[in-house]
Amino acid sequence: MRIGIIGLGYRLGYLARVFSAARSDFSIAGYVDPAPAGLPYATEHGVDMGKSFDSLEAMLDSEKLDLLMIGSPNHLHLGHIRIGLERGMKIFTEKPVVTTVEETMELAALIAEYGSDNLMVGLVLRYAPLYVDLRKAQAEGLLGDVTSIEASEHIPPYHGAFFMRDWRRYERYSGSFMLEKCCHDLDLYNGVMGCRPQYVSSFGGRRTFIPANAPATVGINDMEVYHRKPTGWEGTDKVFDSDGDIIDFQTAMVSYENGAALSFHTNLNVPDDFRRFAVMGAKGMAEGDFIRNFLRVTDSRTSDRLIDTTYKNSELSAHYGADEQMAEDILKHMVEGVPLPVSVTDALEAGLLALTMDQAMRTRSVIDMTPIWQQFDAALGRAN
Repeated sequence: MRIGIIGLGYRLGYLARVFSAARSDFSIAGYVDPAPAGLPYATEHGVDMGKSFDSLEAMLDSEKLDLLMIGSPNHLHLGHIRIGLERGMKIFTEKPVVTTVEETMELAALIAEYGSDNLMVGLVLRYAPLYVDLRKAQAEGLLGDVTSIEASEHIPPYHGAFFMRDWRRYERYSGSFMLEKCCHDLDLYNGVMGCRPQYVSSFGGRRTFIPANAPATVGINDMEVYHRKPTGWEGTDKVFDSDGDIIDFQTAMVSYENGAALSFHTNLNVPDDFRRFAVMGAKGMAEGDFIRNFLRVTDSRTSDRLIDTTYKNSELSAHYGADEQMAEDILKHMVEGVPLPVSVTDALEAGLLALTMDQAMRTRSVIDMTPIWQQFDAALGRAN
């Protein structure tokens, strides 16, 4: 199985190792990246990254590939996906798939033309054992009808500072922080709800990573904790005086088509970080945390603990055991046609929710997503 990579950043360098470990005949023919930040990691762990090419077209002209993996900065994804689809490629793209509502509609039109079977997306948390067990408990009726979800993704200071220093600090590249980092989580809770978001409100801004909060005893950007995670393309050493335009905290409220509600919070400066959820249903509640590695399900009527599970991270996984499972499932999907737990349209729906949260935050308004879904379905060629 021969693979080509465009955008060999830290994530794709890591995934090259994970996918190589999942299948013995997985080989990388080459990559396209003028400054491949993920190359040292991959080669350090024994992964042969093949040849370097000057362009995606040159790589596709030169190599017969079974899979194209896209890890370029978010704003470049659509163009790379388009080239791959036009060449008849199977494609794996990192999240978020695209960065704007307009790009979402363009990709939906491409999906209508080429189909979605050849386009896979790296929403890795769908593969996490904790989430798989949550959906199993839901399918077994332990929760009943979901009424509300409280959820968060909290980022430790070293990681928050990374976002202020990396290319992701610019919305023109990342789309936004909510889109870049939290589309995982929004996709998970869309899946639990089983229907689309309808009404959205949101508030947020930047209150931590500003000059007034810089450490007083050292230089404004000098503390080790704020440089622990390296940056690649377009990186900077500035943290509290970053020129980025992303937020460092945001809250959102979402009402779904079924009447259930989600409250979601993200913050980039949480030293004892957690990534938790509480799903409340008519029959029971599920509480879990991807960082603290537990899932508990409790019966509403008896208060009996129906599930109480803890999980262990592997040495390899960066996402709570999900990375290895994602690699295994995607490769089985390619070879055996095994269905995947998440589709590109799921990813685009989570992206549209994130982008709507940002619009609601900017306008301080409640947004009805009905017109967006109508436009999306029309672009996909679905009958209204």
